[in-house]
Amino acid sequence: MSSVTGGHLHLWQHRSAKTQWLIAINIIAVITGGLALDIRFGWTGQHIATVWTLLTWGALYKIGSTDERRVLLLCTVISGLGELVLSLVWGLYDYQFHNVPLFVPPGHALLMTLGLLVAKRLPNNVEWAITLAACVWAAYAWIAGFDRFGVALGAVFLICMALGPAKRLYAAMFVLALIMELYGTALGNWLWTAYAPGLNLKAANPPFSAGAFYGLLDLLVLAASGVEAKARRKENVKI
Repeated sequence: MSSVTGGHLHLWQHRSAKTQWLIAINIIAVITGGLALDIRFGWTGQHIATVWTLLTWGALYKIGSTDERRVLLLCTVISGLGELVLSLVWGLYDYQFHNVPLFVPPGHALLMTLGLLVAKRLPNNVEWAITLAACVWAAYAWIAGFDRFGVALGAVFLICMALGPAKRLYAAMFVLALIMELYGTALGNWLWTAYAPGLNLKAANPPFSAGAFYGLLDLLVLAASGVEAKARRKENVKI
């Protein structure tokens, strides 16, 4: 990876403003439209949403640089594994057909790409305003008792903000993921369990801090990129 220590904020930034806007608009369209198709037309809608998502993902992969392609792939694979664990194994949430729709993992990679485009345009220090707002809401959610699992996830977000290299990205993803979660749960594409299994913590539908998973995703992608780069260097030395 060309900038492992600096996070991924450099990705997609060399594109023209027009191209970045087109990418952002297409990602928003496929996420909002795909979820609407999924819930409105059942299995048929889910298949159409999958094809649409994969075509959009493929178009980004085609025009992407080596780093951008690597992040798209790693985001898709890691988030796919995460979905299997969080939904099918842990049971934190359930999709309408009790599966992990095929459009979801590449959809996470698309949302992360949107976050990268948005993060660079955030005003100075807005990431700390978002963090402060999250802390205030977390205190209210814990005292009121309606989303204590969200507070636990909020702690993960704070750890990412404290230790991660791309704070603006984590803040942007915190907000974008919350918007997507509110949209998807309102439509009925998925439903969060009332209590986090094994933790006995009340969870809202959705937890307000579900975007914390994207901070973890970025850190895992960075780690995987570093391991891959190290393996490549060793291979080159052998050659």
